[in-house]
Amino acid sequence: MKGPNFSIEGKIAIVTGASKGIGYGLAQALAAAGAKVAVTARKKEDLSSLIAEIKEAGGEAAAYALDVRNVAMIKEVFGEIAADFGRIDILVNNAGLGEGMLAEDVTEEYWDDMLDVNLKGVFFCCQTAGKYMLEQGYGKIVNVSSQVSVVGIPEGAAYCASKGGVNQLTKVLALEWSSRGVNINAVGPTFIYTPGTAERLDTPDFRANVLSRIPAGRIGTIDDVAGAVVYLASPAADLVTGTLLLVDGGWTSQ
Repeated sequence: MKGPNFSIEGKIAIVTGASKGIGYGLAQALAAAGAKVAVTARKKEDLSSLIAEIKEAGGEAAAYALDVRNVAMIKEVFGEIAADFGRIDILVNNAGLGEGMLAEDVTEEYWDDMLDVNLKGVFFCCQTAGKYMLEQGYGKIVNVSSQVSVVGIPEGAAYCASKGGVNQLTKVLALEWSSRGVNINAVGPTFIYTPGTAERLDTPDFRANVLSRIPAGRIGTIDDVAGAVVYLASPAADLVTGTLLLVDGGWTSQ
């Protein structure tokens, strides 16, 4: 019996910001699903353990140094990846900054850094990978947004603005590129337990506050996000484009 095709076997996937946290897990998940993975981080050596784990599990992966704030570097590195692997089929824009700051304390430098990574970097990664995808008539782009792209949180002026911009960017690119075989979507996670969020989420009061806002009654895991990303990267999601898939346990339903 024929059913939806969730396979990404043999596809070439790029994951930015893959040295830790969600990006690390997304790269592992894509590799486990059969994709050949090119992973990036500002320091290539920070990717060594990820590459080793993927290869030990029987996957194929390669590491590249990339600062997504540098547009010329994006073009150079994506060109290397396309040359090394032969094409680019999937892009997961995960690289991002998330440190909060009260609105009255936000400096120009803080604002610019947040938007340069979280929005400008995402756009130029989309643009660069998109050109390869449009030429071949096929591609899947998944932008890692956030639940706070649709609801606000204190200390989130710059972060929420950047992620809201990602959502709008995703819609516009879908309008321009979907008819040419390239699908662009976003995922919006709630609080996800990672080494980077553990300190806050292990604080009883903070954790209780977060859980009180999640109807599903638990903190998110990297696998929760990975399931959404692998789905959107697969042929099963061929008619899904320009959308935000919230992985928030119902937070934004309230």
